[in-house]
Amino acid sequence: MGKSSAPRRLADTEAQAVARFLRVSPQKLNLLAASIRGKSAQSAMNELAFSKRRIAHDVRKALQSAVANAENNHQLDVDRLYVKEAYVGKTMTLKRFRARARGRVGKIVKPFSRITIVVREREEAA
Repeated sequence: MGKSSAPRRLADTEAQAVARFLRVSPQKLNLLAASIRGKSAQSAMNELAFSKRRIAHDVRKALQSAVANAENNHQLDVDRLYVKEAYVGKTMTLKRFRARARGRVGKIVKPFSRITIVVREREEAA
């Protein structure tokens, strides 16, 4: 028995990759996502490679995975790919505490987030 397969949510010229449980706040990750949105895949990779942000390495790996998915699973041309969407979601939060004066505690939250990158093939310029 089992479930019937769900229809594909993306167009035939699109591929995606999701990096989950990234140890960074969604607000900081969204700054990187905004910097690559709309750029060609190659220029986005270059920007992430030379970024000073710690999480840029993991975002670059997710972008490489999306490009590989486009090439291997959907037979898209790698040279014509661009980042159509890059959006960030919030996942779990580790809650820790630090002892403070007079028997009180200071709350420490360690947020995790995810990033979804959708690449799309540019149309032919006619």
